[in-house]
Amino acid sequence: MRPLTAITGILLGSCLAITVSLGAVLFVFLVLGDEYPRVQHEFKPLLISLFLFLGMTTISALSFYTLLINHATRWWAQGLLWSGLAATVWYYLP
Repeated sequence: MRPLTAITGILLGSCLAITVSLGAVLFVFLVLGDEYPRVQHEFKPLLISLFLFLGMTTISALSFYTLLINHATRWWAQGLLWSGLAATVWYYLP
């Protein structure tokens, strides 16, 4: 496996783990939402983060797949991956 493919795989695994974790937290929020009004204020930021990382997971998977099969669009997918990563970092920086 080439180094860029390995790095893309690491990003894919990290984004997938964050997405699954945020989905689990969303499930807990849906179960406990009525009993704890403080949780309702955190619901919108949680959804934004979930969709952000769901998008990053999709882009990472696309990029990883194009690298594995050595497709002609692999460099476009890599550009999209690194742009998405930069946008995610930009969103979370204070």
